[in-house]
Amino acid sequence: MPEVGSEDLQRRLEAHLRQVAQPRDPDWSPLGHRQVEQYIQKQLSECGPVEPFPFEANGRQHCNWILKLPGSRPGRPPILVGAHFDAAPATPGADDNASGVAVLLELARHFAADPAPSPLWLVAFDLEERGMVGSTAYARFLRQQRQPLRLMLSLEMLGYRDPAPGSQRYPAGLEKLYPNRGDYIGLIGNWPTWGDLLKLQRDFQKAGIPCCWLLAGQRGLILPATRLSDHSPFWDAGYAAVMVTDTAFLRNPHYHKPSDTLETLDQDFLTGVCQGLMAGICLL
Repeated sequence: MPEVGSEDLQRRLEAHLRQVAQPRDPDWSPLGHRQVEQYIQKQLSECGPVEPFPFEANGRQHCNWILKLPGSRPGRPPILVGAHFDAAPATPGADDNASGVAVLLELARHFAADPAPSPLWLVAFDLEERGMVGSTAYARFLRQQRQPLRLMLSLEMLGYRDPAPGSQRYPAGLEKLYPNRGDYIGLIGNWPTWGDLLKLQRDFQKAGIPCCWLLAGQRGLILPATRLSDHSPFWDAGYAAVMVTDTAFLRNPHYHKPSDTLETLDQDFLTGVCQGLMAGICLL
């Protein structure tokens, strides 16, 4: 599935997964949480200066971690790419969301060496599993600062693939519109992103990854399942935002379970998704 010459990328993604896919809920597994946070800081810092964005939750300090890479064309607003690094309690969270973090780190490495046209802000969010706390704090801060964004991309579970018929489920009504095999990457955006969804779909398909997309009206409130990641606070703040996802519990039977392990992931699929994003971000 991935392009020829992608072996190094796949090995790097797997190395990130092995570091991140461990229990890391900040209350149940505080040591794992801190180890993963430090790993992300170190990896991002190899690509440029990393900024903490502190926020408070339940009387404790937490941080998002931000790498801001320059673009090759001046004057463009940044594209923000985010992935949450916390996991559900007592789970290793390989798909949810070590897969998103691994791709985030490889995007940082790639675009630090070869800048995209637009500036790229790569953000590791904390406390997504507590109700998108970290991304809500940051989206509200950016809105208060009147910071424009070209687009926000949320990387939410990118590595589970099941080509068996009937492996893909949907909220009621959508099953008539989309495939019943869980072998594609999904894009869910608000109305301002419709052109970007088409561009990204094309670039995923060029990378050998089938892709389907959905426009979620009214900030996703009609279909609550479309709001379940770090893009939704950006929708609420008025930004154009897209969730990139393997559709989580609608496909992956290991969602929020101890069985969400590296062995369940499709490494070729994840590598192709990363390649599709590398190509697509250059054309946004």
